[in-house]
Amino acid sequence: MPKTTSTVAYLSLAGCIFALPACGITEGVPLNERPATVKGEILKHSFDAEDNDDLLTAGLGASGLQSDEAPSVADPQAPTTQELRRLAIWNNYRALVPTAPGGGYGEFFGPDVGNAEGEGKIPGDEWLAFIRSGDARPGKSEQADLGRSEQERPGHSGEANLGQAGRVTAMVQVPESFDVANACMVTAPSSGSRGIYGAIGTAGEWGLKRGCAVVYTDKGTGTGAHNLAENRTQAIDGLLVDARPGRTEALFRADLTEAQRRDFEAEYPHRFAFKHAHSGRNPEQDWGENVLESIRFGFYVLNELHGETDAGDRRLRSLTPENTLVIASSVSNGGGASVLAAEADSEGLIDGVAVSEPNVQPTVDEGFSIQQGEANPISEHSRSLLDYTTALAVYQGCANQAEGLEAAPLNLVTDERSDNICARLADLGLIDGADVEAQAADALRVLNEEFALQSEQNLAQPGNFAINVPQSISITYGNAYGRFSVTDNLCGFSFASTNAETFEPQSLDEAAERVLFSTSNGIPPTGGVNAVYNLADEGPTEMSQASSPGGVGRDYALDGFLCLRGLVTGENPANADGQGRAAPQESSQRVHEGIDAIHASGDLRGKPAVFVTPRADQILPINHTSRPYYGLNQRVEGDNSNLHYYEVLNAQHLDVLNNIAGFDALFIPLHHYYFQALDLMYDHLRNGASLPPSQVVRTQPRGTEDGEAPPLSEENLPSISAEPDAGNRILFEDEVLRIPD
Repeated sequence: MPKTTSTVAYLSLAGCIFALPACGITEGVPLNERPATVKGEILKHSFDAEDNDDLLTAGLGASGLQSDEAPSVADPQAPTTQELRRLAIWNNYRALVPTAPGGGYGEFFGPDVGNAEGEGKIPGDEWLAFIRSGDARPGKSEQADLGRSEQERPGHSGEANLGQAGRVTAMVQVPESFDVANACMVTAPSSGSRGIYGAIGTAGEWGLKRGCAVVYTDKGTGTGAHNLAENRTQAIDGLLVDARPGRTEALFRADLTEAQRRDFEAEYPHRFAFKHAHSGRNPEQDWGENVLESIRFGFYVLNELHGETDAGDRRLRSLTPENTLVIASSVSNGGGASVLAAEADSEGLIDGVAVSEPNVQPTVDEGFSIQQGEANPISEHSRSLLDYTTALAVYQGCANQAEGLEAAPLNLVTDERSDNICARLADLGLIDGADVEAQAADALRVLNEEFALQSEQNLAQPGNFAINVPQSISITYGNAYGRFSVTDNLCGFSFASTNAETFEPQSLDEAAERVLFSTSNGIPPTGGVNAVYNLADEGPTEMSQASSPGGVGRDYALDGFLCLRGLVTGENPANADGQGRAAPQESSQRVHEGIDAIHASGDLRGKPAVFVTPRADQILPINHTSRPYYGLNQRVEGDNSNLHYYEVLNAQHLDVLNNIAGFDALFIPLHHYYFQALDLMYDHLRNGASLPPSQVVRTQPRGTEDGEAPPLSEENLPSISAEPDAGNRILFEDEVLRIPD
């Protein structure tokens, strides 16, 4: 039942019977108790209107976030926590929100849109803490590891430090404008592998401007980089600390004994272990639980700040899920985490879901197909993220030279590396063609036809490859799903800073390491740490410049990615099994176990939900994510389904790329429709307004005028329609999900 105004009023009246605080009665209301899942010290900060700081912009305001000049650090060898927080917010905001002039910032979205006072700065309170790792929830030992013994876990040291390897961070922001009478909360799990501020510009901005509490979690990924040479890592507040066992404030340390760390460093100097890749926990399997834990933490904080008090001036748990509207939200990985939270929500913590381009990996259901327009129906949908991403890492470098992609924005890998990739794939029988042109065309065919990647995403994909997105995801998720240790060097890959001229591993500049909390997105290459191919002909070499063994020439470490692809298929045509420390079949089995553990059920428990997804999504292809999830949900929930799916044309996954010439002309910001989806869900839950039917949203790209993209206007961004034309409606009929062209 939506929490409409009348519903809230009824609850307030009914509360007189049950001694709810809305009636000024406190008898029978339980005390507010800190959740048992919150571990260690809670860091608390208050930002008032006079501070040169705030919740949303860290004191920078809308203009400071738009500025290309990063916030300064007074002493690079001793950055303060305030400086690290400000730099983290600046980087994370700009990583997701396009800020270039004419692209919608300051007009359709941005801190000052609808909140112009003080350039959109929002005063309030911020509480930060560790919460229990999801796979240590009740009924599980905190030392459990997916049913594997401690001795079987790779790299296990025997030390009781597994909590440091699998720590999860949560944060609650409560704006001064929070209204107890209209209490609301929005979840903001981080997108990608980002740290705790990873959703500040998405769910964070929308919720704070609405006066809602915003609850964040890094969901067990996030910034956490263990420098194995210097034995240093980051604390929860961003400061660089030593990584000795038992550091209660450390975000992450690799689960190695001191002897193991020293031996590894001697053989592979300058290497880093990263939290998402090397925690040994497969964090994705607990993303939903992490979000639920962040909500529980949120209610504790709300009641500490705004709850009623008893005669002894003790805070009561007067703000509850029954009188507080809770929307599960965020984008990409964060959106997927909120969907998983809704599926797992047996307590009724969540009222509705509004997510953008969610990373959901639905349980494979061959009982339905997907058909776009008059094209042949697709029955082989719902591939795993590692499946289609390793395919992109293998084939896209060659496909970059296919006809029609020459002028794709950021198509930077069309040199000898692309030629060598094509030749190698042809030699292995993975593509056909007598020359590079024919081979590139066949590589693109493989991606579009065999892997059902939308042709609409083809122009976005070369730039995606150039900035190492499929490559970095393949390495990180291969490690995470298989719960591999950093010492495994899975498929020959490791992480280190590299020399700009020789591409060899080198020590990371200490000043850069001291701000990794603020500059890293949690998935190398990032923050000055790159992916290194240890098995390259040249010796350990930065991935993009590496040659596979055998004298084939620079090929973007292709054999390493063929090895990662073999973890999905069970077969490695290049026979490149990394260090040979685990038989390929054993490694593949471990990876498949990890993938099986993260599948979504499609059961949203009847909760109202909105998905907004770009048709040209080059990172989370829609035939394997949002589309099949919608179909699965229709099969699982049937008439009880309340999921609404909006597919946006001329939009891609990374709105920040719209700052770049070429992307700006082709693609509109999906961010605008994400905020619209949140508005629709809020209106539905608060006022009982109907959610629009599932539909295709036909936007208009900006194109070019005099060689430049003109400013974005309302003509480019038609609203999600309350009554879409028949030709725009998305329907599930006769076990077919029908999507208009």
